[in-house]
Amino acid sequence: MYPDHTHRPPAQAAVGVHQPTPYPPSVAVPAPVVPVQPNAVPAVASIVLPDGRVVTGYAINPAQPEPAATKPPVSRTAVNVALGGAGFLAVCGGLILLTSFIAALTAFITQLITLAAVIFGGWIAIHLFSASGHQGGTTVNIRRAVIKRNKFYS
Repeated sequence: MYPDHTHRPPAQAAVGVHQPTPYPPSVAVPAPVVPVQPNAVPAVASIVLPDGRVVTGYAINPAQPEPAATKPPVSRTAVNVALGGAGFLAVCGGLILLTSFIAALTAFITQLITLAAVIFGGWIAIHLFSASGHQGGTTVNIRRAVIKRNKFYS
């Protein structure tokens, strides 16, 4: 709606057009001094206007966004986790082998001790229960003895 609450445009619709006034050729406007880095000289552009004037200035290049940092196809964290897992598996395999070796060595030593006990026990049993009748100690045969003048003659 319009200010007069109708659906038609207001009667005074005067629109003013502003035309820029060009500088006369005799008036020269000094160009502002732009600081320039010694290693990068910007390009200078000249434009010819329709009325024949020439406008010279520096070309403005659009701001280029900084390139995104290229990421490796696989993240470093994933590589570290994978290497840690491979190392853990290698250690576990070694620990399983070490555990198996210790168990086998323990069983072997137990069998050697049992074998030594059986052999030594058998040797002791043979000597204790032998049928030779020999009880050990010194054997003394007593015969008729003759004693003369406090001397013993056998």
